[in-house]
Amino acid sequence: MLKKRLIGVVTVRQGLAVQSFGYRRYLPLGRPEVLVENLDRWGADEILLQCIDRSSSGLGPDFALLQRLATLGLATPLIYSGGIRSTADGVEAVRLGADRVAVDALLHADPRQVEGLARELGAQAVIGHMPVGVEAGALVWRDWLRGEGRTLGCKADFGGWLPWVSEVMLTDWAHEGSPAGFDESIPDLFPYSDIPLILFGGLSEPAQLRRVLQRPSVVAAAVGNFLSYREHAVQSFKREMDGIPMRPPGFAGLGLAP
Repeated sequence: MLKKRLIGVVTVRQGLAVQSFGYRRYLPLGRPEVLVENLDRWGADEILLQCIDRSSSGLGPDFALLQRLATLGLATPLIYSGGIRSTADGVEAVRLGADRVAVDALLHADPRQVEGLARELGAQAVIGHMPVGVEAGALVWRDWLRGEGRTLGCKADFGGWLPWVSEVMLTDWAHEGSPAGFDESIPDLFPYSDIPLILFGGLSEPAQLRRVLQRPSVVAAAVGNFLSYREHAVQSFKREMDGIPMRPPGFAGLGLAP
């Protein structure tokens, strides 16, 4: 059985790593490089760097930040998200050191560019990132730039990009940053059980992580704020996942015996 993954998330706004609460309120945490390096050292399976203001500001991807991260010699695979406007942007992000890219605004603006990314990089390097919520018992996909939502019921509602991504990341945006706030009905409401899912937004408790990772369609859980303040949080979470196929917790650089 393929192993399931714990993804550490670093949220960046105006160049600083921030603690985010529903993408509405923010507390500064410091330099993104420090948080990324910590997650690498603590044994996260992947790191998601999400620069959340790049698309809304029309700035494009933060290539300068990727160049700085490339000097750190990270051993952990890096996913980059934020400001990707085209196939060329995504390819450049990978050239500068990202292992994969996650696209959000591009899914709405020009799904054909997602196909271009998959053809250039391989679908395994492309993730579709969907901020979602539950309204009247249905899954609603949020378009941040237009300020509107789309109820999901069939593949036509996705705009044609689903065949060109390897995984879909479902973010419970309203509960992002809320302890144990993730709405566990979200993966049940996603209309296709054959698409691998990453879940994010309000995942903070080991019991909650166990429940979502036990779902066959869920291949990874992403955790942001709740890894930022405890040095051993990654190891603690993984120790609680007994029976779930995951890479063992890492202890490199911590002076601990496994």
